[in-house]
Amino acid sequence: MASGMMVAGKWIIYGEEGNQDLHDIPTTFRDRVSADGSSGFKAEPGRYHLYVSLACPWAHRTLIMRELKGLHNVISVANADMIMSDRGWMFSQTPDSVNHARYLQEIYLKAHPRYTGRVTVPVLWDRQTQTIVNNESREIMRMFDVDFAAFATQKIDLYPRDLQQQIDQTIDAILPINAGVYRAGFAQEQTVYENAVTELFENLDRWEIILSKQRYLCGDRLTEADICLFTTLYRFDSVYYLLFKCNLRRIIDYPNLWNYLKNLYQRPEFKATCNLDYTKGAYFMSMTDINPNRIVPKGPIVNFEEQHDRDRFAKA
Repeated sequence: MASGMMVAGKWIIYGEEGNQDLHDIPTTFRDRVSADGSSGFKAEPGRYHLYVSLACPWAHRTLIMRELKGLHNVISVANADMIMSDRGWMFSQTPDSVNHARYLQEIYLKAHPRYTGRVTVPVLWDRQTQTIVNNESREIMRMFDVDFAAFATQKIDLYPRDLQQQIDQTIDAILPINAGVYRAGFAQEQTVYENAVTELFENLDRWEIILSKQRYLCGDRLTEADICLFTTLYRFDSVYYLLFKCNLRRIIDYPNLWNYLKNLYQRPEFKATCNLDYTKGAYFMSMTDINPNRIVPKGPIVNFEEQHDRDRFAKA
């Protein structure tokens, strides 16, 4: 599968028409849903629809938050097919019940007929105004946590007032891990790859030390920051270590990161959003530019159910 994007409402493949350098265009839709509606988008049950892929770590963040907050009956979800098509994310196995779109690009064009940019998940769609509110995972996650709190059946606060600055700083600090695996995996020069891998593992080493002293990234409480790191760590040994050549060490080789990962996975809300076979298949079968034969490795065997040791830390 060749990577593509929209240019003035037209789907093009990277490298065509001199547009290969456009793959770094940032997310475009940055409106917000607010609890009181002052943003122009009011938090209301049944109004918003979330487009995701179970394979994507950025979309995975929003699914975990939706699960942790208990927003199943508030925000509906459309999950893309495992294998990305030449026209991007596709909905043929689990049809889109709201817009009946076959491809995610149709949703972007419905919001902006001459849209230019990448067609990514997650996407938060507003049924009422018939447009995309936001396609930035960190912001969607925050809306679910804060602005939809009144409708949450699980009264858990993952952005508590006394930790807000630390949480924001921590999410920024782990970005070299979240994005670093991709910088390494798609590097086209040896030095670029080596620099990316070096920075990635320096950051993993740093958080291994921090997690030797506390249960979660921001201390003794689960926060949004832990969701953001989890989705990368969960994919690391099965996907990034192999496909993206992030192979200095595995997460299982880090005692604290590995036990931290197992601890999070074993929470029912995290586990409910995970499908490793789907995730591996999506990466290895869709990214034909770096895996042209679409061979999906059988291993490694990763036992996330194995007992963890994080109970050694005092609970909040």
